Amino acid sequence: MAVLENRASVKNRWRNLAILLALTALLALLYWLWPSFRAGVRHALEVISKANIEAFRQYLVSFGIWAPIVSALVMVLQAVLFPLPAFIVTITNGLLFGAFWGTLLSWSSAMVGAAICYAIARVLGRPAVERLVSKRALAAADRFFQRYGSHSVLIARLIPVVSFDVVSYIAGTTSISFTSFLVATGIGQLPATILYSILGQKLPALANVGLVAFGAIAALLVLAFTVKKALGKRLNQREVSKVKQ
Repeated sequence: MAVLENRASVKNRWRNLAILLALTALLALLYWLWPSFRAGVRHALEVISKANIEAFRQYLVSFGIWAPIVSALVMVLQAVLFPLPAFIVTITNGLLFGAFWGTLLSWSSAMVGAAICYAIARVLGRPAVERLVSKRALAAADRFFQRYGSHSVLIARLIPVVSFDVVSYIAGTTSISFTSFLVATGIGQLPATILYSILGQKLPALANVGLVAFGAIAALLVLAFTVKKALGKRLNQREVSKVKQ
């Protein structure tokens, strides 16, 4: 019975990975074979790279009722192919759709992007990840994962300055399961997503956006390092206990 359940679990896991890779392949084909789609994506990513919220808002508004879908596609593509600051997308979603719907849209599309990155790394292996991220970022992530183990993804998601994409790719090369990765990603990225979405919703009424954004990032950093310190202390206690035994 247990053997059958394990086989079913493995089968479901590979099916999910196949779906994610098929979605990635579809997006890649659209990008390379559809000039209008490619031009639109490049324009959106150029706007994001310049951290121009108003320009990105106008870009999304130009799609009318399709704006949420375009925003989701941009979030996924920037995660998988173009490592750019996703907080611009999140703030703009809050500005356009409100804090609640903006949070839901940004959170869910970021989850899809993270899942695709994980699947690519899981199927293609570390050599592919080494081509997708810099050696310096890879080495730093390796040390981080070795230190915090199964807690690494959660801590990294709570720290806004840690690359979202690199964490997703690296996690796919470790023993962390797909389910554990998704749960940690979902929980860890939620505080930042909520804060940026609220910031976006209140953007028109804010006199000093930079100050508020700095405050939001500072709050996230305090939360992240508090969790990191607590887990580090717990890990140290475990190591000491093992040595005594």
